[in-house]
Amino acid sequence: MYLYNITINPTTAINQAIHGNFSGTKQQEIIIARNTRIELLRPDPNTGKIHTVLSHEVFGLVRSLAPFRLTGASKDYIVVGSDSGRIVILEYNPTKNIFDKVHQETYGKTGSRRIVPGQYLATDPKGRAVMIGAVEKQKLVYILNRDSAARLTISSPLEAHKSHALIHHIIGLDVGFENPVFACLEVDYSEADQDPTGDALKSVEKLLTYYELDLGLNHVIRKWSEPVDLRSNLLIPVPGGNDGPSGVLVCTENFITYKHQDMPEHRIPIPRRAQPLEDSSRGIIISSYALHKMRINKQTQFFFLLQSEEGDLYKVTMEHAEGEVQGMTIKYFDTIPVTTALCILKSGFLFAANEYGNHHLYSFESLGDDPDDPEISSADYMEAEQEQEETPLVYFTPRPLKNLLLVDELESLSPLLDAKVLNLADEESPRIYGLSGRGARSTFRILNQGLEAAEMAVSELPGNPSNVWTTKLRADDEYHSYIVVSFTNATLVLSIGETVEDVEDTGLLTSAPTLAVQQLGDDQIVQVYPHGIRHIRADRRVNEWRAPGGQNILQAATNNRQIAIALSGGEIVYFELDNMGQLNEHQERKQMASNITCLTIGEVPEGRQRSRHLAVGCDDQTVRILSLDPDSCLESISMQAMQGVPSSLCIIEMADSGVERGHGTQYLNIGLSNGVLLRTVLDTITGQLSDTRTRFIGARSVRLHRINVEGRPAVLALSTKPWITYTFQGRLHLTPLSYDMLESGSAFVSEQCPEGVVAVAGNTLRIFTIEKLGEIFNQVSIPLKYTPRKFVLHQATKTFVIIESDHATFSPEEKRKELVAKEKEGIEIDEDMVNLDPQQFGHVRNVAGKWASCIRLLEPFQGETLQEIELEENEAAFSVAMVQFRSNPHMTEMEEQFCVVGTAKDVKLAPRSCSSGYLRLYKFLRNEGKVQLQLVHKTEIDDVPTALLGFQGRLLAGVGKALRIYDIGRKKMLRKCETKGIPNAVVTLHTQGDRIIATDVQESVHYFAYKHADNRLIVFADDTTPRWTTASTMIDYDTVVGGDKFGNFFVNRLPLTISHDVDEDTTGNRILHEKGILHGAPNKVENLCNYFLGDIITSVHRTTLLSGGREVLLVSTLLGSIGLFVPFVSREDVDFFQMLEMHMRAEAPPLAGRDHLSYRSFYTPVKSVIDGDLCEQFNSLAPEKKRLIAEELDRTVGEVQKKIEDIRVRSGF
Repeated sequence: MYLYNITINPTTAINQAIHGNFSGTKQQEIIIARNTRIELLRPDPNTGKIHTVLSHEVFGLVRSLAPFRLTGASKDYIVVGSDSGRIVILEYNPTKNIFDKVHQETYGKTGSRRIVPGQYLATDPKGRAVMIGAVEKQKLVYILNRDSAARLTISSPLEAHKSHALIHHIIGLDVGFENPVFACLEVDYSEADQDPTGDALKSVEKLLTYYELDLGLNHVIRKWSEPVDLRSNLLIPVPGGNDGPSGVLVCTENFITYKHQDMPEHRIPIPRRAQPLEDSSRGIIISSYALHKMRINKQTQFFFLLQSEEGDLYKVTMEHAEGEVQGMTIKYFDTIPVTTALCILKSGFLFAANEYGNHHLYSFESLGDDPDDPEISSADYMEAEQEQEETPLVYFTPRPLKNLLLVDELESLSPLLDAKVLNLADEESPRIYGLSGRGARSTFRILNQGLEAAEMAVSELPGNPSNVWTTKLRADDEYHSYIVVSFTNATLVLSIGETVEDVEDTGLLTSAPTLAVQQLGDDQIVQVYPHGIRHIRADRRVNEWRAPGGQNILQAATNNRQIAIALSGGEIVYFELDNMGQLNEHQERKQMASNITCLTIGEVPEGRQRSRHLAVGCDDQTVRILSLDPDSCLESISMQAMQGVPSSLCIIEMADSGVERGHGTQYLNIGLSNGVLLRTVLDTITGQLSDTRTRFIGARSVRLHRINVEGRPAVLALSTKPWITYTFQGRLHLTPLSYDMLESGSAFVSEQCPEGVVAVAGNTLRIFTIEKLGEIFNQVSIPLKYTPRKFVLHQATKTFVIIESDHATFSPEEKRKELVAKEKEGIEIDEDMVNLDPQQFGHVRNVAGKWASCIRLLEPFQGETLQEIELEENEAAFSVAMVQFRSNPHMTEMEEQFCVVGTAKDVKLAPRSCSSGYLRLYKFLRNEGKVQLQLVHKTEIDDVPTALLGFQGRLLAGVGKALRIYDIGRKKMLRKCETKGIPNAVVTLHTQGDRIIATDVQESVHYFAYKHADNRLIVFADDTTPRWTTASTMIDYDTVVGGDKFGNFFVNRLPLTISHDVDEDTTGNRILHEKGILHGAPNKVENLCNYFLGDIITSVHRTTLLSGGREVLLVSTLLGSIGLFVPFVSREDVDFFQMLEMHMRAEAPPLAGRDHLSYRSFYTPVKSVIDGDLCEQFNSLAPEKKRLIAEELDRTVGEVQKKIEDIRVRSGF
């Protein structure tokens, strides 16, 4: 068994974000790391939208990023610290839109290890050196400079190691042009390590240490160190040189200290929320920060934005003179979700890469200078500190956003906790339903395949139109002037202004249907209708060309200088605009042998008189290319046979990095009446057709229309669903649009809508824009209350039951009780503080061991919650299943499914324990047309039920270390059978026939057989590898696939002989008395496939994503990525892709310096899985490398590309 892995939705979590001028222009950009990908984002300062410019998979875990600029330069480099044991410096190349690797220096082993650097990166603000550090001991400094050709040079590493030292943070100090200094937060554990009594541990100190790089002597010295509070966690550099006093802010639990060598220290508190339920003994720490410098009156001013782990932002300012700090102030700024990184851009935006959920771009409404907000100064705080024994606590009043305004969102599925692939509405392709997010910002996501279309306007028309065009009045107009809508017997002309309204005096004929409208030459318009051609000059003079008697015009193709029409007799007439602005008919007409079904002419290339080719589709299932050169006009050059009658053609030049960079590729798109879309390369010189790609897009004939997307040409293909072909990051994409079925469409440009599409559907005219290019899914989000854990579908009512639970959170009942207790103590309670919006501020934190949980019944079509059952008395839900019981006293209709929810009370996570578990049985009722859950009964059990499953009309439950079968009773569930064959706790359960597969949290897969005669569950096979499984599924009777918590994907199969033996042993005595192997079951499963995904798998499904497509394994991961494992059908394909993967590893080594083979074999050697993401990087290689690899494979470049594309298309994307 061989599998091919492709990512269809890349990781959406962001673990690093930096900003700088990476293109070398004035505009600031953001570089983000999404676990194993590096992306360049460009916020548009005018619209406030974020555009992804480049996304690159680096096949290595990106642990740290830093921007870096040489003194006097205008462009930033990117320094990457990863798990490759190498420091890599990248440069963004805007002309080719790629990251170029400038330097790669090896310093240690691969992998994320304790003493191998890569975790921390710090750069000298003046661009002279960079320090890369490990979590323990090792720190290396590289000196960076430029050579005579202004290229970046890198020195050998200088060591700044300190053994037995744990490093908490590293930054580069701003010291102007003095020797570069790096500040570290270190703990020396050498004494604590040697001391068996544990007393030395209590006296351990945390030190702030300065390391100075002496540029003259070329070595690193330890310059200064000072003890800081043991709970310090973060260092923030203060601007130095001419801009500020230099030094660092040391962030600690509850306060922030300014420290610098030979300088007095200043302290300010971290203000806390004035929340009556808050636990004042719980410290609060700063988790991320951003620094912003501004030039005001030729003076540099700066401020810090710090974010606490609650999500509150604080603004910190400093008063300083002549390099000395006089004081600091801190004030509450706003509250946003907790971030991993903050970036303040000069254009007035704040980019927040959120830990969980969607990422946000805010604009600054003000800089928090409102005098109403209280401000705390360091002088006041330090005075109060001396007067009191303990650290004084400072409070603020939270409020909705005031200084920031949300302008854009980057959708993120992270953390994706569970997913299902279902087709509830009988559509062409199934949807993916997922549980995502954490706490109050959790969502239920519905992912639909297709690009998002944002609707701008819909207006009704007086009938069902057949076609629509937009046209300008002059060639150099910025906006379109008219929308022309054609009906079966008339034409409607609408003018585009502030509003769209119909006009009469345009010179266009309105009493007949229209076949084509085109802006011609500089300032003329032409209209083709069944009886002739109407040529309207700028001064409203009209020239008419009439069709010959008895013949009608059936088809027309136009561009700015040429017109071709097809008459009903199969004749083609060709016109061309001369330099005087006259339309001249070519003296010869071309008679085709069969009826013409469609025509097209490409746009006139820049600097040319005409487009050289006319494409003609005929009903004998052929497409012919005719020359339009004056010497050989209307002569046939090439022909291609089809598998159907062509219904629409479109010649378009796409700016992909195809044949040669800098030039686009000219494609002929062919839509057939049987719903197939073909894309063929049309040679611009010879007119030959080559390299055809085919895709079935719907069950009705295809119509093609030219539109623009992000300023580049694109094709709108309309069938049962609209599709769009466009270029994004130098690659061609063909993606469906998530929109209604359309009849016709055209590009639309107006003042209000700079780039849109106008289309007709039924009797409506619609204007929409296409957003979020490059994404395969568009999402619908339904908000939830707590972190969702699992969900199941109730097939009969098509509703979902979702269980949600949060640890250390106040449930509504607990909150009410606590507030009553506080009131009795005489504490005044402010209602506004108690009822803060949890979406912005999160739920109130409680002590560990307290839970808030609910069971939700959700209807996915309208996205409404039908019922929400809050669990009280510290009970939390952990598992859920739909079960159809065989003999059920509570049943009211045949084959009725009941919902069983496994809950537990007073759960402690480590070590795992609970006071009692419960099985809650719910029945589905219809109450006034709404579906509701009704509790039937609740059964007490002795441990946490971690997995539930319906099994032969009964309930199979994994309860702690036991696997049990329950049957339904009148008052409670009745235990029928039990086995203690599970080592730790069950994670997932699957069944087929009498066989049960259970996965253990630490011990991989266990195969059980249920023997009816003895009513016994017997373990007969398990795995040799102890896997910490997180998700699994059964793909056939003997085979199970799954993932573990280290990011490995595996396929295990039970050998066929063992499988037969077990099934034929009816008594079960033989398995029972067989001797176990390696303290386990008597038989072992075989491992078929192994692969490191780099992310924790949260669900696996065997599914098809296309009607008639091949079956694939769909995998969802914690950080929000969705991937496919496609099984190979032929051995030939396996050999081809293995060779391609081998050549790609050699020719295009990963960007971060990781070896691809060792990355995919992070824990166990990769086995029988081919990395499709690496193979797909073939498309972005330089043309010479492509040719080289293709020759090695005995193919042409086109054949290799087609094979890579085919496997993706067949699997559904």
